[in-house]
Amino acid sequence: MTQRSSAPRTDPDATIDLQDFLKIAGLVETGGEAKFRIQNGEVSLNGEPETRRRKKLRRGDIIELHGTPHTVDWPEE
Repeated sequence: MTQRSSAPRTDPDATIDLQDFLKIAGLVETGGEAKFRIQNGEVSLNGEPETRRRKKLRRGDIIELHGTPHTVDWPEE
């Protein structure tokens, strides 16, 4: 089952950095933890390992951490 996580964005074409998404979605507690998990290959983006902290995410991307998928989404204005 996919869990939806919200990011504080209103522009449907907006992007968010992977490390920021992990923090905002509550998947990690600190930026340091986000950096560690990403650089150690614990995070996947759309089914592929992602090791770039500043990788731009778009609405609909699927992030997986600890075996749980999270869909990148935010409310529309």
